[in-house]
Amino acid sequence: MVFSKNHYHYQSEATKFIEELKAKNPHIDAGQIQGRALLWDKSPIDLDQLERTKESRVKQQAYVYQNKVR
Repeated sequence: MVFSKNHYHYQSEATKFIEELKAKNPHIDAGQIQGRALLWDKSPIDLDQLERTKESRVKQQAYVYQNKVR
């Protein structure tokens, strides 16, 4: 299948829109990086702290609303 060289420089409307938006607002990339850091980038997990948290949990009975009968 041979593609024509005429389509080599094709850009969709969405691509053009995003490029124009970034040209008008150059600070938009920095805002995206800050948003990603806020929502997705997490600090490394401390495995010792995680293990202590798991061990310190109180086991819950199977049906919480029923009192234990002895």
